[in-house]
Amino acid sequence: MPSGRRVAGSIVGGAHALGHRLRDAAPMPAPARREEIPVAILGAGIAGLSAAWAFERAGTSDFTVLELEDGAGGTARSGTGPVSPYPWAAHYVPVPPPHNRPLIALLEEVGAVTGRDAASAPLYAEDVLVREPEERVFFRGEWYEGLLPRAGIAREDAAALGRFEARMREFAGRRDARGRRAFDLPRRRSSPDREWAELDRLSFAAWLEREGLTGERLRWFAEYGTRDDFGTTLEQTSAWAGIHYYAARLATAESESADVLTWPEGNGRLVSHLAALAGPRLRTRALVLDVTPRDGVVDVTWLDAARGETVLTRAEHVVCALPRFLAARVLSPWRAQPPAFLKETVYAPWMVANLTLSDRPRGHGYPLAWDNVLYGSPSLGYVVATHQAGRDHGATVFTYYLPLCDDDPRRAREEMLATNWETWVARIVEDLRRAHPGLEALLERVDVYLWGHAMVRPHPGFLWGQALADSARPLGRVHFAHTDLSGMALFEEAQDHGLRAAEAILRARRATFRSWLD
Repeated sequence: MPSGRRVAGSIVGGAHALGHRLRDAAPMPAPARREEIPVAILGAGIAGLSAAWAFERAGTSDFTVLELEDGAGGTARSGTGPVSPYPWAAHYVPVPPPHNRPLIALLEEVGAVTGRDAASAPLYAEDVLVREPEERVFFRGEWYEGLLPRAGIAREDAAALGRFEARMREFAGRRDARGRRAFDLPRRRSSPDREWAELDRLSFAAWLEREGLTGERLRWFAEYGTRDDFGTTLEQTSAWAGIHYYAARLATAESESADVLTWPEGNGRLVSHLAALAGPRLRTRALVLDVTPRDGVVDVTWLDAARGETVLTRAEHVVCALPRFLAARVLSPWRAQPPAFLKETVYAPWMVANLTLSDRPRGHGYPLAWDNVLYGSPSLGYVVATHQAGRDHGATVFTYYLPLCDDDPRRAREEMLATNWETWVARIVEDLRRAHPGLEALLERVDVYLWGHAMVRPHPGFLWGQALADSARPLGRVHFAHTDLSGMALFEEAQDHGLRAAEAILRARRATFRSWLD
């Protein structure tokens, strides 16, 4: 940073000190009050909010949502400042295929769907579809259009990229004897046939090597995908998951990848809508301490941090929309005898920063886009929060993403939490200044969010292994809902698991409703 120049900002999240009470096994105070409710939803990420949405749509409003953080959304939450709203993590959803009725219905509710065409396919609002220029990559001192730099590419590298793209299209078109796609969203719709499921045993790196798909730029492009969706390297990623990233969003072997929908605050727009539907039934700064299934009920003990008191909530049913690492600490049967499958779930830590700039930084080549990627950087670059507003000049906000892809995620998590704000700012500026000389002079504020367990890692053998299947089974009247259960932290997966858990409870309560599933 320039000598003597002050930049505002801080590390703003998440609620590690409160959450670490579970890790450190702090004594549990006696409950100050008790209550009884029909349904408790633990966690207000997309899975928990989707369960609440499903209950509401079915005419069931007698639920309570308990959330550790001071706001809902999990890794889809957002923030705002004097220049623009901005995402704190997930910042887009692909245009859903026609079979994803619940996601289309949600998008209709938030005004992203403006009508239907002659074939009844949704028409999406212009201000929600990512506008031009969509994406660019910084490569050898210049910005280029798109995410894959082809400038000066060797013939053999270009050929490898062509073969890779052809294979992804081939996978997109494959179906099993029952008509299920080999790779689909949500994941439960994908074919379980051995022909494709066996790809989960390989790493993506090993599969690329086996297929002769080599070359520096292909490897970078493929790993950009795994770092983007999973926070993993090629070696850390299941080949099935790596292929899914590229193939599942192609409707057919001939189609282009699905368009992208976004907002200045990213998926925070969807969170705001879902949280508003929950209304006062959403309780934030609520740390779940213990979940004990009993005959016909579930006792949930939680800390109301706002009031500084412990509450015992007795629920007829529970949706546990917590990640596995938290569920393992709060579910009393799992604390007493941890299931073997818990050890299989591994998480990628991330650092996300929002940079408020007084003006647009200089850069050479293709103009500032919505998504801006730096070739060879450990980061994923940044998205521009003001892009969808059509503001191409003046102050803006860059949301910068850094997955920590260490082979030892626990050590990476500890180092991340031990790093101070000044060091994070220096690292961010050092990464971006090669693409934007003079960036420091434009910085007004840098806020940092530390995600210790940002997303589940789809490591080789995990997605189609027995451990993942076992972890999704209900525990008495506790039903699980989280992207951990898919092994891929995607919006479509979170919504699907929330709906599945809610519908299981609705059936148990003999409610009349129309299923969203299939």
